[in-house]
Amino acid sequence: MWIADNWKDYRVLDASKGEKLERWGDYILVRPDPQVIWDTPRTHGGWKHKNGHYHRSARGGGEWEFFHLPEEWSISYRFRKATLAGAADGACDFLTFRLKPFSFKHTGLFPEQAVNWEWFSGLIRAAVPERPVKVLNLFAYTGGATLAAAAAGAAVTHVDASRGMVSWAKENAVCSGLQEASVRWLVDDCVKFVEREIRRGSKYDGIIMDPPSYGRGPKGEIWKLEENIWMLVGLTSQLLSENALFFLLNSYTTGLQPAVLSYLINSAVTKRLGGHAEAEEIGLPVEESGLVLPCGAAGRWQR
Repeated sequence: MWIADNWKDYRVLDASKGEKLERWGDYILVRPDPQVIWDTPRTHGGWKHKNGHYHRSARGGGEWEFFHLPEEWSISYRFRKATLAGAADGACDFLTFRLKPFSFKHTGLFPEQAVNWEWFSGLIRAAVPERPVKVLNLFAYTGGATLAAAAAGAAVTHVDASRGMVSWAKENAVCSGLQEASVRWLVDDCVKFVEREIRRGSKYDGIIMDPPSYGRGPKGEIWKLEENIWMLVGLTSQLLSENALFFLLNSYTTGLQPAVLSYLINSAVTKRLGGHAEAEEIGLPVEESGLVLPCGAAGRWQR
C-alpha cells in the first residue's frame, strides 16, 4: 500500500462505525466512510469536540451539522526533502488549499492523493533541468495534482467539466503562490477534449486521471467507470510522448482492484512504450489505532 504519511496539517485521528474523525488544520470533522466497517471504541476526545459532522441519510445524500466552523479555511502540504532534490530554481516546496464543506461530505481536497503528488513530482523535478515537461490532468477537480506538477516545474493542462471546480483550483493556485505558473485552465468534457487532442497531434510527458465512478453528461449520458475505463485509458495513452515520464490512474470505485488498474495500464501503455507499471491501494495513517485507512487505489506507469 502507498501511504500518504507526510501531512502535518491533516490527520485521520480515528475511524469507527462507518465514520472517520479527521483534523483539517485547526478544525475537526466527522465524515462517513464506507470502508470503516469495524466497531471499535470511540475513545478519542475529538468525537465529542468536533466542528462539523456530515450525517448520511438513509434515503441517500445527507447534510452537514456545524459547531463553530468557519465557511472556509486553508491547510498546507510541504513536500518531502527527497522529493525536492534537484529542483529547478523557483520550484515551490509547499502547496496551500482552500477548504469548505460542500455537497456529499466533501471539503475540496483528497489528502490521500499526496502520496501520488510526491511520486510524480520527483519524476518531474528530475527531468526539468534537462528538458521541458508537459502534463495533462484530467477530471482535475480543485487542482491538487495540477499544483503539485506545476510546483515541480511542469507546464500543466488542467481539465474539468465543472466551471466551479476550475475556479476553485485557480484560487488554490493563488494561495500556493503559483498564479504565474504555466497552467492552462480548461472547462471541458475530458473525453471529448482527449479526442480533439489526438486529432491535433498533441503530446504530453505525463498524464494524471481521477475519473468519477458514476456521472451524467450534459445530454444525460450515463458514465460508469467500469464500462468506460478501458476506452478512456486507451484514448489518453495515445497522448503520451515517446519520451513520456509517467501515467497515473486513480480509482475510488469499489470492485476495481489494483491488479485491474495494473492490467489496464500494462496493456495500453507498457506494451507500446516499455517502462514499468504497478498498482496499489492508497491509504492514510490513523493516529488512534496506528493502522492504515484504505482510500481507493492508484495505478502508475513510469519509464
